[in-house]
Amino acid sequence: MDLPFDVELLTPHMGAIITGVDITGPVSEEMATALRQALADYLVIFFRDQVLSHEAHRDFARIFGPLHIGKAAAAWAMKDYPEIVAIHADADSKYVAGEAWHSDMSCDPEPPLGSALYLHTVPPTGGDTAFSNMFAAYDALSDKMKAYLEGLTATHDARRNFGDIAPPGSELPKSSHPVVRTHPVSGRKAIFVNDDFTTKIDNLPREEGDAILAYLYQHVQQPQFQCRFRWKPHSVALWDNRSVQHSAIWDYFPQTRSGFRVQIAGDKPF
Repeated sequence: MDLPFDVELLTPHMGAIITGVDITGPVSEEMATALRQALADYLVIFFRDQVLSHEAHRDFARIFGPLHIGKAAAAWAMKDYPEIVAIHADADSKYVAGEAWHSDMSCDPEPPLGSALYLHTVPPTGGDTAFSNMFAAYDALSDKMKAYLEGLTATHDARRNFGDIAPPGSELPKSSHPVVRTHPVSGRKAIFVNDDFTTKIDNLPREEGDAILAYLYQHVQQPQFQCRFRWKPHSVALWDNRSVQHSAIWDYFPQTRSGFRVQIAGDKPF
């Protein structure tokens, strides 16, 4: 379909900056359909110069589906907006969220379809987010490795990521998902294990499973699968968690990087 906005590709295989659309208020159904198509085509899409209120942020994410409220990150949710999680790092930070390569909340029984991140404050240099295409990473595996992974499942545990930082009493989910998931819309296969949440391959001896996970973690991080976004104030990134992993690069200490994230409800991986 012809898209009613301009598209600047970041790489040939994923990532596009969208211009000529205002997402700070209501959009037409025609525009919403085009934005959904752009996400399907490019896996991660970006917008500049969008000053989003919390209400506008939620409304934008709802274009792509109902909102997801993750239990593991509930401690960082906004008091009056449980769907919105604050993302913040500054000179007092001891760590940053999302530095390891991951798919958001893969520990949930039904991980989010996607995430919409809005940053209002960014460092003068550094602070990029890198994204990796899990379709391309799967396609690049040998046929023997694809056959080996077929039918395997892996455990994803929120304690791996949040165990040391979540307040006492936090609900930290644990789920088992296919190592290779099938995208429910496109039917394409994607690697679905990540260094932030995956703790083991269920069907293998521990030593063998750990070796496979180490290989897959290294494999998905290769530059040929990636695109990288340079943030500016009031930029928005929206990505498909079913086909993309990402890493928030912490190379800007002691500068400040701050904003909010909303997630879109997904379904159980298969």
